[in-house]
Amino acid sequence: MKILKRIIRWTKCIVVAFFASTILSVIAYRFVPVYFTPLMFIRCGQQLSEGKSLTLRHHWVPLEKMSPSLPVAVMASEDQRFLEHHGFDFKAIEHAARRNMQHPEKRRLGASTISQQTAKNVFLWPGRSWVRKGFEAYFTTLIELFWSKQRIMEVYLNSIEMGDGIYGADAVAEWNFNCQAKALTRSQCALIAATLPNPRKFNSAKPSRYMFTRRDKILHEMKYVSKFPQEGEDVKRNK
Repeated sequence: MKILKRIIRWTKCIVVAFFASTILSVIAYRFVPVYFTPLMFIRCGQQLSEGKSLTLRHHWVPLEKMSPSLPVAVMASEDQRFLEHHGFDFKAIEHAARRNMQHPEKRRLGASTISQQTAKNVFLWPGRSWVRKGFEAYFTTLIELFWSKQRIMEVYLNSIEMGDGIYGADAVAEWNFNCQAKALTRSQCALIAATLPNPRKFNSAKPSRYMFTRRDKILHEMKYVSKFPQEGEDVKRNK
């Protein structure tokens, strides 16, 4: 009985510590820039194990120092209902599930929102296990609860992988377009968004014909996405 009580007590302590640490870290990142993510460390480890030179290009910049077309481009490409949902786009999930069941021979269609991708990039590791998906849902709920949509977008555009060893809007602007994130054109933003399904395969600095086709499709979709609201503005008014 004593052993069982100890196990229960230690389990309670672990659970309390987990919730306390994760909630506090999410609250902290509401205000503190995210300079490093688990994926950055993983990629550095992969580079070293493969005998490659260590490459990590990342500059944190606030959302107002990015091109206003960039949030619109990634919403058009990745999550058009970003301003409407609360972390999970159930319509997209239903559509993806139906399509994957009807056409299992095709590449699986995903339905991750920008909020989910942000939670994964900042707090977790790559993978498709149910355990990681469970943690992803947990952290997505937390950031939707404690962060504004503007903060989620800001962290997303600063932490997302945008090329081999390139993370965030300012780094990809500098290395691929020789400018700052604020100076990115609407077309360049769409081209960057076109790489996001596989940024290590697709290179916005050297786009293929397929990339230009995706860019043009995203540019078309951007016409139907509202201007991204600034911090403090009513998100619903900008839908």
